[in-house]
Amino acid sequence: MRFVAANRAERQEDAVTAAGFDLSGRVALVTGGTRGLGRAIALGLADAGADVIVSSRKPDACEHVAQEIRERGRQSLAHPCHVGRWEELDRLVEAAYERFGRVDVLVNNAGISPLYPRPEEITEELWDKVQAVNLKGPFRLTATIGARMAEEDGGSIINVSSIGAVRVTADILPYGAAKAGLIALTRGFADALGPKVRVNCIMAGPFLTDIARGWDMDKFRGQAAGFPLRRAGRPEEMVGAALYFASDASSFTTGAVLAVDGGVVGAMY
Repeated sequence: MRFVAANRAERQEDAVTAAGFDLSGRVALVTGGTRGLGRAIALGLADAGADVIVSSRKPDACEHVAQEIRERGRQSLAHPCHVGRWEELDRLVEAAYERFGRVDVLVNNAGISPLYPRPEEITEELWDKVQAVNLKGPFRLTATIGARMAEEDGGSIINVSSIGAVRVTADILPYGAAKAGLIALTRGFADALGPKVRVNCIMAGPFLTDIARGWDMDKFRGQAAGFPLRRAGRPEEMVGAALYFASDASSFTTGAVLAVDGGVVGAMY
C-alpha cells in the first residue's frame, strides 16, 4: 500500500510539474524564428501548446516554419519583418493582435553580428545596423507588446542575449555592446512592466546553428576543451530554458539572466 501511495503521489507531482510548463491557450511571438535557436524555440513552444507568430526577414522561411507548427496541431501566423525598423515592428504587432487578439509570450531572438577586419574599420552603417537589430528592435517590441500585456492578463518576455555580452572579444564589439544593452533592458523592463509582466533573459553560449558554418572548427575544438561540457550546444537544447521562462513554471522569476552556455561563463570566474 505504501508503494501504491508513493506512486500516486509521484504521478500527482508529475502532473503538477507538467501543468506548470503547459502553454495551451497562449500565443507566442518569436523574432528570428525561422532558423537556429529561434526555430527551435518556436517549435518547442508549439509543442508545449502555444500558437505561434513566426517572424524573420524572409517571407518563404516564415511560412515554412509556420507550416511546421500547423502540422503539430497549433495555429501559426507567418509575418516577415525587419526588426531594426520600427514601422515594420508596429505592423507586426498589429498583425499579431488582429489574428489572435493577444500575445502572451514574446521572444526577442533576432540578432546579427557582421564580420569586420579591425575595430577602426567598423563603419557607422555597420554599427547602426547591429544596434538596430540586436537592441533597438527588442526595445520597441518589449515596450509596445509589454504595455498591452500589462494592461490585460500579463505575460512573459524573453530576451535572447549572448555570452558575448560579458565575454567580449575584438571581433564582436558592436554585437557585444548591443547584447550587454539587452541585459540592461531586461532588468529595466522587469521593473517597468511588473508585477503582471515578467521579463527575463537567456544568455546563449556557442551553439551549432547556421553561424557555426563560418567557424574554424579545429580552433573551436581547442577552445571547447576548456569548457565544462567540452562542446557547443544544439539548438534544441535552448528549448527548456525558453519554456521555463515562457510558462508558469517561472512565475516568481523576473529580471533574471540565465546562461545556457555549457558552463563557459562560469568557467571564467
